[in-house]
Amino acid sequence: MPERNIDFGKYGARGIKGHEAVARQLDDLAGGIATPVTAKRGLMARLHYLTKSDHARTAARAAGLTVTDRTLKAWLDGKRGPSKKSLEQVDAAYRAVRRKNVARYLLGRLNARGRGTRVELHPLNQSQVPRPHQRVLQFRTLNIRHWDRIVDAWAADDDSALDEAWVDEIADLGSDWGQFEYVSNVGFAA
Repeated sequence: MPERNIDFGKYGARGIKGHEAVARQLDDLAGGIATPVTAKRGLMARLHYLTKSDHARTAARAAGLTVTDRTLKAWLDGKRGPSKKSLEQVDAAYRAVRRKNVARYLLGRLNARGRGTRVELHPLNQSQVPRPHQRVLQFRTLNIRHWDRIVDAWAADDDSALDEAWVDEIADLGSDWGQFEYVSNVGFAA
């Protein structure tokens, strides 16, 4: 297996790490509240999601929402507004709880009873790379049958574990896998 890219972008190539593109796609599949947390509607929707049950409150606390129940009640009643730091905590807690809640569903859909899911890998953008330094890259597809490690790492928001799980899966491309460590996009559906 080739070594990983050490000096990516030296000649002007543009792209993102493959596991980051996978995380974005999983976030899109997980859905959620589209209104930003800075808008009252977005904040209220997130707070209701995080406080609708004792289980949700416990998960929100575990995800980093550190305010008291009294403060939460004041926010929900509209008597007080959260600070910028608290807004960030609410949004981060919402994303973490949402990921954990939909992970099992996504895992079942992506594994598809052993059939797996077809993944499209779009190569990185070389439009700014001088001609002598450009590589021949092409669009590739791959069928991933075991999403467990990828989805678990995504749900836990563990970037390094997600990277390792992703690299283990794209190693099935053979000697071409290094071309897809950085990509312009990764596409799949569940």
